[in-house]
Amino acid sequence: MISAMTRNMRTRAPASAFAVCAMMFVVMAMLPGVAASVGDRLPEFRECLEVCKAENCAPGKPATPIPLHLRLLLWDCASECDQTCQRIITGHRLAAGVNVVQFHGKWPFFRLWGIQEPASVIFSLGNLWAHVAGLRRLRRLVPPSYSLRPWYIGFGTVGMASWIFSALFHTRDFVLTERLDYFAAGASVLYGLYFTAIRVFRLDHPARASVRSVWTVICICLYAAHVGFLTLIRWDYGYNMAANVVCGIIQNGLWSWFSYREWTRTRRFWAVWPGIAVAWVMLAMSLELFDFSPIGGIFDAHSLWHLGTIGPTILWYNFLVRDALNNIQAKERLKD
Repeated sequence: MISAMTRNMRTRAPASAFAVCAMMFVVMAMLPGVAASVGDRLPEFRECLEVCKAENCAPGKPATPIPLHLRLLLWDCASECDQTCQRIITGHRLAAGVNVVQFHGKWPFFRLWGIQEPASVIFSLGNLWAHVAGLRRLRRLVPPSYSLRPWYIGFGTVGMASWIFSALFHTRDFVLTERLDYFAAGASVLYGLYFTAIRVFRLDHPARASVRSVWTVICICLYAAHVGFLTLIRWDYGYNMAANVVCGIIQNGLWSWFSYREWTRTRRFWAVWPGIAVAWVMLAMSLELFDFSPIGGIFDAHSLWHLGTIGPTILWYNFLVRDALNNIQAKERLKD
């Protein structure tokens, strides 16, 4: 029988690791960063900014009124000029039949109620809802005695945090919101790999506690190194994407192998749900690799990628619940 101390340690481990990582990336996110794009360097864009700021933001000039809903999202005179000039230059380029370019590392979007990327915000909230609903169902149906439950709850907690920060970043792009979004997304991907190994290789068993501890330390160190590199050495978008893709491919491969193994053993359709989910995610991920300017000024590849991950998240929680209940029933049959 597992002692009460062992159960308590097992329950606290994911939450403690998450708390440490959360504090670390909040501190790191406050350090400054720089982003530039083709649009920033266009002479016509720079001239537009100079004229707008001189006419609307210079000392002694009448203050240009900014609506309350924009001021609540921290839009000021300078950022209003930047946003206005982006739209003006983009309109001119579309009329001239030339390519739309990025400004400050982002495509120019139509703003809605002060929200910079409305579609990405809506789809991020859709993913948040999928995690909230899935986690609520998991808590209701999977008993606390199930050994994998703490890691499943950890998965949901990290997932919810990542989509909250995603919605914040796409609402208003600041250095802080960008870094919180990237660090939270990285934590979500790495935690996915972390708990994948625990489930696939059943590292939750007491006999494998030492292996699980080593694996936990490895993942925490990898995350610390990832955040440290991006913050203290170089903010590298290419590296960040590569790191997330590598982690995603490894865990997707493990879940595909798991699905094949469980399907050949049980011949139950729910056993292939992880394989379906990861294939779905990889298909949606391809949108990130083929970036394009926003369709209608609203839907870009990134927002559609967010839309494409809602369905797999719903399917994933269905699998976690079904898998847990199946394991519990199998254990009860062995007792009988």
